[in-house]
Amino acid sequence: MKEVEISEAIRYIGASDKETKIFESQYHIPNGMAYNSYLIKDEKNVVMDTVDRHVTDKWLENLERELNGESVEYLVVSHMEPDHAYNIGLLISKYPNMKIVGNAMTFRMLNNFFDVDIENRKVEVKEADTLNIGKHTLQFFMAPMVHWPEVMVTYEQTEKVLFSADGFGKFGAIDTDEDWACEARRYYFGIVGKYGEQVQALLKKASTLEINTICPLHGPILKENLEYYINKYDIWSKYEPEDDGVFIAVASIYGNTMEVAKRVAQMLEEKGVKKVTVADLARDDFAEAIEDAFKYGKVILAASTYNMSVFPPMRQFLTNLKERNYQKRKIGIIENGTWAPAAGKCMKEMLGQMKDIEIVEPTVTIKSKMKEGNIAELEQLVNAILL
Repeated sequence: MKEVEISEAIRYIGASDKETKIFESQYHIPNGMAYNSYLIKDEKNVVMDTVDRHVTDKWLENLERELNGESVEYLVVSHMEPDHAYNIGLLISKYPNMKIVGNAMTFRMLNNFFDVDIENRKVEVKEADTLNIGKHTLQFFMAPMVHWPEVMVTYEQTEKVLFSADGFGKFGAIDTDEDWACEARRYYFGIVGKYGEQVQALLKKASTLEINTICPLHGPILKENLEYYINKYDIWSKYEPEDDGVFIAVASIYGNTMEVAKRVAQMLEEKGVKKVTVADLARDDFAEAIEDAFKYGKVILAASTYNMSVFPPMRQFLTNLKERNYQKRKIGIIENGTWAPAAGKCMKEMLGQMKDIEIVEPTVTIKSKMKEGNIAELEQLVNAILL
């Protein structure tokens, strides 16, 4: 792994897991996952969060190298999820004089995970409290439900560094060379997406701070063009579309519905739509489909009827969107069914439980296989989605 530089005093001690293929037992991570942890070296040394169990050994090696025989005076716990908090117990036992910094909810959760007596080692902080460690001063801001209730972020006042917990994180190892937005968007909507209102509240707090560097718990350290990353979070947490293209989500059993979707994609491209993305909900990465549903402002759902309802991959897809507060989108519907098409009705009912969803007409019904007679209706649907 290439060396990660932050500053003379703030050292990167995290590690990447390139062996595990699924994060949180549901998200594919073909390029691994970074578990970030930081050490602030000062009159009192501070560890900013621990790491997941898969990278414990490398993290400890990094920590001990940077300490060079010194001790740890404080551990700041931003988030109690096990991918960051797994090694809290290890540090407690390794450094018996170390204080643990967290909020009231942090310590209630810590007792759920660890059988340790830290009553005399707790430093409980509240909104905007500060902790001076020498040349550096840490200030704490609560970020409840971004994306757990105990989450807080830490602002280092001297070097103007925001330790942002899971905020501004992404999938991928720390040294993965890839577009930040794609994997950060997939990460955001998969994990944080439900809590847009709470992210907005945190962004409002962050807007009062002068920030030179953002240190998240996953993904790269952000030092340049911070407005770009903050703007992305503003768009995502307001549930605004990023792209005027069209996303087509398809739940096809034998391929006939997919043929319809591909024909619609062709029609859109012929009308000058530059970005048309088609996802096979039964076979493609599900988190990427969720990501694209939020990325685009216009969406077409195409699904087969199944058990007098809708083919399960589409039901799962819409359920996932609802759980993430999906809203502010224009949607077209294509249903397929041999003798009693019902997918369209089911999709409309599910969309009706979401906010600010515009369903365009016509709903196009295919009976088994696309025929020449369906083309005119598909053209009407394409025109309606583009209005």
